[in-house]
Amino acid sequence: MTGTVMLTGATGFLGSAIALALHGAGHRVRALVRPETPRAVLSGLPVEFIPGDLTDAASIAEAMRSCDAAIHCAADYRIFVPDPERMWAVNVAGTEAVMRAALAEGCRRVVHVSSVATLKPRRDGRPATEADAASPGEAIGPYKRSKTEAERLVERLVAEAGLPAVIVNPSTPIGPRDRRPTPTGRIILEAARGRMPAFVDTGLNLVHVDDVAAGCVAALTRGEVGERHILGGQDVPLGELLTRISAIFGRRRPVRLPRAPLWPAAVASEGLARLTGREPMLTLDGLRMAARPMYFSAAKAERMLGHHARPWQEAVAEAIAWFREQGMLNR
Repeated sequence: MTGTVMLTGATGFLGSAIALALHGAGHRVRALVRPETPRAVLSGLPVEFIPGDLTDAASIAEAMRSCDAAIHCAADYRIFVPDPERMWAVNVAGTEAVMRAALAEGCRRVVHVSSVATLKPRRDGRPATEADAASPGEAIGPYKRSKTEAERLVERLVAEAGLPAVIVNPSTPIGPRDRRPTPTGRIILEAARGRMPAFVDTGLNLVHVDDVAAGCVAALTRGEVGERHILGGQDVPLGELLTRISAIFGRRRPVRLPRAPLWPAAVASEGLARLTGREPMLTLDGLRMAARPMYFSAAKAERMLGHHARPWQEAVAEAIAWFREQGMLNR
């Protein structure tokens, strides 16, 4: 199936990778973009831009008009948010607006880009699967709660209104074009700058952003409506990631810190963030999430979507190379 695909979040990190993948697969891309958002990451791509945002249902309907399919990727992705209501308006109410517009337009397929934030890491440390769904009440922090609530909303619309939606759950995408950067991209950037001499022991599932994008596009024609598909890569201890980056720059390997003494520092860090408006590196929710390794299995997506993840070391190297090209390592 090729045709016009409405894409939200096209100017973001994962969204721009999806736009590239859609174009490469022969689709026409129509992007809902806020008028003030920079579009340099999409330079040279034949993208049709429709001004609007996820809090404006009329602009969503305009962007969806005559589209064959939609990929909903846009989200407010922050670990620390002074105003959770704004995040809910984007991640939950915005998702509902996109899904209802797709229903009204009669789209043949909708891909909802969710997150492994909607899943519960296993207590035994083994990789979680699509069966390990969390309820909003079990999710840690506003971002995970809002993404979990949005995913449950999509599932209800599939069951009650016949929404032809496939859910994909990226793990931790890394790689080029992370202009903001994302929370994980910020860890890589700060480590490359030599500003991560210590860490709290946890683990992440790292995957190249372009491999996630390929899985999102594959979900337009493959996968099960209403089901989750984890788009993951390799499980990596945070210390191993930081040691790898330190080795690239010839620095001393970082030191592991216990979590317990860091709670007061996290409180102070969040207080300073509220005063300055800058995102804190250390947060209470971050410490809570670090209690369990966030490891996941992509076996279902590999089987059903043909998902394939290149080695995580390649993704780290490409992320650092892109940060260097943009002059971000020296800022």
